[in-house]
Amino acid sequence: MVTNSVRRNLLASTIIAGTLAMSAPAIAQTAPASADAATTEGETIVVTGSLISNPNIAQSTPVLVTTAEDIALRQNNVAEEVLRDIPGIVPNVGSAVNNGNGGASYVDLRGLGSNRNIVLLDGNRIAPSGLVGRVDLNNIPLALVDRVDALTGGASTTYGADAISGVVNFITKRDFAGAEISVGEKISEKGDGNYLRADLTIGANFDDGRGNAVFSVGYQESDPVYQGDRDFSVNNVDSFSGTFGGSGTTVPARFSVGNANRQINPTTGLLATTGAFTAFNFNPYNIFQTPFRRYNMYGAAHYEVADGIEVYARGLFSKNTVSTIIAPSGLFATSVTIPVSNPYLSLGAAQQFCAANDFNPNIAGIQTITPAECAAARTALTPADPNFRAFTTTVRRRTTEAGPRLSDFTTTIFDYRAGLRGDITDTVHFDLSGAYGESENIQNQQNYILTSRARASAYATNTTSCLPNSPNGGASITAATGCVPVNFFGAANSITAAQIPYLTANSTVAIRTSLAQVRGVISGDFGVASPAASDAVNFAVGGEYRKYGASQRSDALAQTPNELGGAGGAAPDITGGYSVYEAFGELVVPLVQDKPFFEDLTVKGGIRYSSYKVEAQTKPKFNTTTYKGEVAWSPVRDIKFRGGYSRAVRAPNIGELFSPVITGLTNLATDPCAGAAPTTNANLRAICIAQGAPAAAIGIISNPTAGQANNTSGGNPNVKPETSDSFTGGVVLTPSYVPGLSLTVDYYRIKVKGAITTPTPADVVQACFGNITAASATSAACAAFRRDPVAGGLDGSVDTTPGLITQLTNAGLLKTDGIDLALNYRRDIGFAKLALSFTGNYTFHSNFKANQALATSVDRDCTGYFSANCASIQPKFQWTQRTTLSFGDIDLSVLWRHIDKVRYEGQASDAVA
Repeated sequence: MVTNSVRRNLLASTIIAGTLAMSAPAIAQTAPASADAATTEGETIVVTGSLISNPNIAQSTPVLVTTAEDIALRQNNVAEEVLRDIPGIVPNVGSAVNNGNGGASYVDLRGLGSNRNIVLLDGNRIAPSGLVGRVDLNNIPLALVDRVDALTGGASTTYGADAISGVVNFITKRDFAGAEISVGEKISEKGDGNYLRADLTIGANFDDGRGNAVFSVGYQESDPVYQGDRDFSVNNVDSFSGTFGGSGTTVPARFSVGNANRQINPTTGLLATTGAFTAFNFNPYNIFQTPFRRYNMYGAAHYEVADGIEVYARGLFSKNTVSTIIAPSGLFATSVTIPVSNPYLSLGAAQQFCAANDFNPNIAGIQTITPAECAAARTALTPADPNFRAFTTTVRRRTTEAGPRLSDFTTTIFDYRAGLRGDITDTVHFDLSGAYGESENIQNQQNYILTSRARASAYATNTTSCLPNSPNGGASITAATGCVPVNFFGAANSITAAQIPYLTANSTVAIRTSLAQVRGVISGDFGVASPAASDAVNFAVGGEYRKYGASQRSDALAQTPNELGGAGGAAPDITGGYSVYEAFGELVVPLVQDKPFFEDLTVKGGIRYSSYKVEAQTKPKFNTTTYKGEVAWSPVRDIKFRGGYSRAVRAPNIGELFSPVITGLTNLATDPCAGAAPTTNANLRAICIAQGAPAAAIGIISNPTAGQANNTSGGNPNVKPETSDSFTGGVVLTPSYVPGLSLTVDYYRIKVKGAITTPTPADVVQACFGNITAASATSAACAAFRRDPVAGGLDGSVDTTPGLITQLTNAGLLKTDGIDLALNYRRDIGFAKLALSFTGNYTFHSNFKANQALATSVDRDCTGYFSANCASIQPKFQWTQRTTLSFGDIDLSVLWRHIDKVRYEGQASDAVA
């Protein structure tokens, strides 16, 4: 289940205070590595956002920098935690995500999606994790990270496709020498959630400084924090109304009978007379912090084999296991056929089923049986007995006896790169490298109820064996050795420990990805300069080849729709891949320097051409061109104005191209066909029936269990690359009359056209039901719903209920704009050194429109709102402020983080937005 929480009154400010750090002895020595830092003579630095490695080039695009000192003060354990606090980066999958965590952590820049940015290591790609092609942040070697650059806006010209919202670049320490041991441990104020991290790093320079080698090993481990262990989260609370909520899949069970779904009372053995029920509170089973265990190794070396020629290599290996724990499995609106003589069915409940069920659907009307016939059916033990009767009902029963659903995601990755770089002339350099990496993510699922066996176990007339030839699944299931009749009519613990092994089995899904790449770059200067400038014109040209491969392999249980109770959609086998050849170039032209009102005026430009070849597709090729233009103007040394435009692209990933169409889950709290509304509106009734609801269900259709409806979607081999236009503009102030002060203010605007998206649940509902008077039961919009053929709802068995049908297309439109503000100040105040930093983001708009061509598709602005229709939580204003006092080897630091409140957007407001 997806756990909801109240967010309307969430968040004012949080303070993390009293971070006390004592510096270690000076056994670790690292050279500075910052885009704006001073550099040693001849040193090549990584400037995020450019292929030209020149420390004199002024940055024209806004880059937020997190240093190793910041990481040490915050005591971050994994890379996702480093990025989580940066304003402008919205929450995504990480250690605080339980249901929906696939064993990896991702970053989402500007709320445009974690698939629309690139994560780099020293300016280079590493092997992705999963079919979507995203980098798992759990694999970044944090102990050796010198700084983290987060670049806003399109960067496809520099780094290739996917960099629509920007890039995150982890820069490692280049010349680490010495030994460093770091051990840290965290625990919550309640005494749980322990987090341990230990790292050992060893490095050395050799051969009179011609080479350096470094090796680091690390271990991390975290314990779960259960929602049931906190007063504010022990009960499920509706995120809109603030009232207690829960799941309609309950214990004791609910059964469809007569004109309602009725919960059974184990004390009396009777079904409730109305549809009222006690919801299942799934919160105590779920967790706030996912258990995590990681072993990682990283090594790097470089050696100058001749004057101006250097070989280099790096490799990383990581094995981590992320565990998710969610509420128990069960039968989620599953159609089950049960004999009237089932040994666990009470006499009273049997009589209620006899009086309400159709025992001969071949005859028009509901063919109930008389009390005498029901009594005779109670003693009929085989279908051969003419008095034998069986009824079909929809069962909602939580199997708490099996324990919570457990998923262990074990990811193993290796990635290595080797290259040769050097000087062609004194001013022209080359860099040729190749890399290969593989990632494997294995999911092991436990304690899931097997739907076929649960259905078979209900087709029984004694407590020791199941009947053959069950209409629930056929002879192949019920004749299986060990079929055990199970009591679904009792209270919690009515399913015995001896029955659980038959109902459950472990299931495994393995996803493997690979990335092979070769890149060559020639960069330098032409040796000529503008007549009004002193610095020469710089350039970079090169080519790149990348080949991606990915596969998903699942066992029979995971591939069978609805077999694992509460696991969502099936996990079919998938194989896909594509390759891309690219050519690119960049140019930096200082136009005017050291002149009145023109301390510096520099323009930059770049272009990249990419040719894609997709495996096993009818249209296997497509080409893209991206380009950028930037300008930086400093009228005086203390101030710089900067701006830029970038055209970026994102090619469809393997999941979007190759995933088959399957039925899974989406968030939808309210079904327009639920309740009494269809009984009073003839057109609504006709639409509900046309969508597959039986006429007998009209008036008793339930809203989706726990706000989760079935959703049928998948890949589309016909989707094309999406494009974006990014604009940035800002100012950098470094006033000489206030030493140590720097201030940057930047505006950004990103618009993604032809976005590869699916409609939101609200868009699908609005398209059909927005104007119920004019709606047509035969329209394409209303045909996008396929209902449960028994209960009429949008949830239930995925093999019979597709639910909402959402096609992946290029019809989406994404837009966002806002302002970033960064301030830094350092000063020696005598008794200590003072450091102040402030980083803030104000988002004006974060718009999403699922279908630009569809009039009913809402151009939804999710800034300051949250709902099932908003892909992320994007507050209006958020900022972090750190104050640090340094007393020699001791730092005292306070971090203050503020996040604006967000409000529930809600489906009702969507319809009129």
